[in-house]
Amino acid sequence: MNLNPDNCYQALLTHDRRFDGVFFVGVKTTGIYCRTVCPAKTPNFKSCTFYNNAALAERAGFRPCLRCRPELAPGNGIMDSVPRLAAIAANRIEDGALTTGTLEELAGDMGISSRHLRRVVEKEFGVTPIELAQTQRLLYAKRLLTDSKLVITEIAFASGFASVRRFNALFKERYDLNPTDIRRAKTDKKLALLNCDINFTPPFDWNRVSSFLRVRSIPGVESFQNNSYLRTASFGKHHGWLQVTPSFATGFETESGSSSDEHSLRLTVSESLTPVLPRVVARVKRLFDTYADPNAINGSLADLAMKHPGLRLVGAFDGFEMAIRAILGQQVSVAAATTIAGRVAARFGSAIETPYAELTLLTSEARSIADANVTDITALGITTARAETILILSQAVADGKISLEPGADVERTVKDLTDLKGIGEWTAQYIAMRALSWPDAYPHGDLGLKKALGVTSSKEVLAAGEKWRPWRGYAVMHLWESLAD
Repeated sequence: MNLNPDNCYQALLTHDRRFDGVFFVGVKTTGIYCRTVCPAKTPNFKSCTFYNNAALAERAGFRPCLRCRPELAPGNGIMDSVPRLAAIAANRIEDGALTTGTLEELAGDMGISSRHLRRVVEKEFGVTPIELAQTQRLLYAKRLLTDSKLVITEIAFASGFASVRRFNALFKERYDLNPTDIRRAKTDKKLALLNCDINFTPPFDWNRVSSFLRVRSIPGVESFQNNSYLRTASFGKHHGWLQVTPSFATGFETESGSSSDEHSLRLTVSESLTPVLPRVVARVKRLFDTYADPNAINGSLADLAMKHPGLRLVGAFDGFEMAIRAILGQQVSVAAATTIAGRVAARFGSAIETPYAELTLLTSEARSIADANVTDITALGITTARAETILILSQAVADGKISLEPGADVERTVKDLTDLKGIGEWTAQYIAMRALSWPDAYPHGDLGLKKALGVTSSKEVLAAGEKWRPWRGYAVMHLWESLAD
């Protein structure tokens, strides 16, 4: 993305939220970099330099602002300003791909060579994948230093650093601060939970997004309490629960005493999940589609998006969980599929204690179902054919033959899914839309789409969708919503 300094400065002067996360401003007189919405006094034009992303600003020697906190900026800049491969790589890196694995493994999962991945990332972001990962780790560490009571050793490892020594050295090198300097600046209040805000670009239609999730919530695993979304979560040995509440319903304040951003979701996690906070945040962002820039998307959808401009492409917290839910939903009502999904979780998931009576189960993992047999599954009220499909998919995911996380090659994954017995184009496209967060997924055989468009054939649905590329997934959400209006 080519940044015009004059235009960037005008956006900075007006604190235009549409540019929040699209670029960052480095202030030469202070040595810090900020978001366009920073509440600090706007610097003179001559003192400003502009960068496409936080990693570039840090490479230039700037450290993140402690007031506007660049780590909280929405991710629409990455998603809308670079080619698909670079965007996917950036999101996978944010999700900890280079913490839990290697660059070669990430590239292989994306279906490209590590050399090509390096070239794509450097071309689009101006930094290497490792530098991008380091910036992400440091920003998450800064968030944990500010918002949690974890000791610095725990923060270093939770942020993906192999040693405390390396963490301290890089923190000092990048920010000219020691981690203890950030910790001293926070209050002495002991936190029983960790709260953090996830910003988004408005508009955001929480009521419709939450309604979509509410009727599909898996009993025991997910629930809604007033305006809050609740669920359990498991990351290896770390198990716990989380709550997501829109800013208009929180009434919370940040650790610094300032009010939560009015365009944000308040994420609360149990202490048991703080060591894996980066992964939790990334999954919540995908679930609620906070990366999106609805203004740009709605411009392409035109009249279709006018009635509900804040509608999002609802994703998935757990790709495998969502895929099983999609198979259960084949040719049955949403309510019936939800009931059966609860039985699957009760049979193949694990028990967990939480402060909420509604949250009692950790979701089923692929291996636990893969080790079962068809009879175990049909005993839950599932047809033999569908049970066989669930078993085949579970074995493919457990064996690493199919990845159901964003960043997987979409075309290849859709083909691999449709090659499995019992998974057709509709199911594969629906999984791509939600589990893979693919914005152009289009389950054109859907009966609801035919009804909303007033056509009778899948071919006509396909033809109608051409004008909405590359946002056909969002078009699907709007067409489904039109049936409820």
